[in-house]
Amino acid sequence: MRQLYPAIRPYASERLDVGGGHVLYVEECGTPEGIPALFVHGGPGAGCSEQDRRFFDPERYRIILFDQRGAGRSRPHAELTENTTAHLIADIEQIRIQLGVERWLLFGGSWGSTLSLLYAQAHPERVLGLVLRGIFLCRKGDIDWFYRSGASRVFPDYWQDLLAPIPEAERGDLVDAYYRRLTGDNEITRMAAAKSWSLWEARCATHDPSTQVVTRFGSPPVALAMARIEAHYFVNAAFIVENQICAQAERMADIPLRIVHGRYDLVCPIDQAVTLRQALPHAELEIIRDAGHASREPGTLDALIRATDRFARELGGSH
Repeated sequence: MRQLYPAIRPYASERLDVGGGHVLYVEECGTPEGIPALFVHGGPGAGCSEQDRRFFDPERYRIILFDQRGAGRSRPHAELTENTTAHLIADIEQIRIQLGVERWLLFGGSWGSTLSLLYAQAHPERVLGLVLRGIFLCRKGDIDWFYRSGASRVFPDYWQDLLAPIPEAERGDLVDAYYRRLTGDNEITRMAAAKSWSLWEARCATHDPSTQVVTRFGSPPVALAMARIEAHYFVNAAFIVENQICAQAERMADIPLRIVHGRYDLVCPIDQAVTLRQALPHAELEIIRDAGHASREPGTLDALIRATDRFARELGGSH
């Protein structure tokens, strides 16, 4: 099975002012003359990690990573003002122009798949291809599965921990109840809600328990940004039209698309990947029989790196 490429350091990084008080962290790794590839992180709000650079052959790719508004090393941290899907799509386009990229490959998982697809719909002429994992269509039913009824029946013990900070009278709409606490003035309540929200996702994300995922998601900076920004997006239906991705799929009909999805993904169940492939019949879907939602489970990791290697061979000098 393929493993992550060796650890690398950025050859360039910058702070990009995108307006509204937001300054994004952007870095480039690999080969400046390589195929441009943008890593689009999940959450929203999770930010990038050093390991995210390693899904690509550094001798063949110009690897670009950025932390979305409010996430990771971007500032202000966990900021919700002027933080919508339209802003994020515009940010990606501003990064492309700033870095002098004509067309690029997009790589994203979970919310990263959502945002990559929405960018590809808005700017199909700028996309060489898509490598996506853990498809999240961000419809009402997809959000309800994880925060109302669905995953709660598979992880009833973890679900009780998610319910614990919320009075019984408010449990009919957990996203709204958490959003109020995550945006309230009480710092202790805010941080407790953030950790509870983030640990629920971390504990459900892998087929086998992963202390690494739980530790990262439970760290205060990641937990606060991810919980606040996710709740902000989900309470606002991700700032998109219901079923927008599939309803407007024809805009992506000419973009090569490779999908990797864990059979036992209980954060974003596999029916979302199947639905997307039905809307885009040219897409290739690889189902990993012993994986959940996370990108670094062995079978998923192997498939993702095979996908970027294959694109490297196919794209060659076409960028």
